[in-house]
Amino acid sequence: MSSSIQDLCRAVAQNTSYDAFVPAFNAQQWETFAGYLQPYDLNAGQVLIDQGANDRTLFFIERGALSVHLIGSQGQMRLAILNPGSVVGEGSFFSRLPRSANVVATGAARVWRLTAIRFAEMSNRQPALALELTMALGAVIAKRMVNKPKRVAVT
Repeated sequence: MSSSIQDLCRAVAQNTSYDAFVPAFNAQQWETFAGYLQPYDLNAGQVLIDQGANDRTLFFIERGALSVHLIGSQGQMRLAILNPGSVVGEGSFFSRLPRSANVVATGAARVWRLTAIRFAEMSNRQPALALELTMALGAVIAKRMVNKPKRVAVT
């Protein structure tokens, strides 16, 4: 496995959170998946997702932490902190609705992004991989929806 995707793969494998992203990818599938992803580095305080934005990009956290918070009439409310191995952006990815919350890096971070266009390409060229990814993302959403504190953190 190339070093470029190894750190993300390791972060996913070590994530023990309740709503962990757990795809059943083998090493070759991780390599193939990496070809559809683009790494993106964030600085502390940098906004990754803007509440209300019309964007369907998924983000997989390799390192660092991301704060998910809602801006409402009474100010800002933190919904969740997402750590390495987690995924964010799944709500808008599937629903095609505007982003439901802001997501900001709490410190230096690296994420890997998968755009809707690249996912469509993967679905055509690697349907089994796309299906496994979809099932793993569906499990994340289902777990977040039954966990009341995380329910509103589906972004």
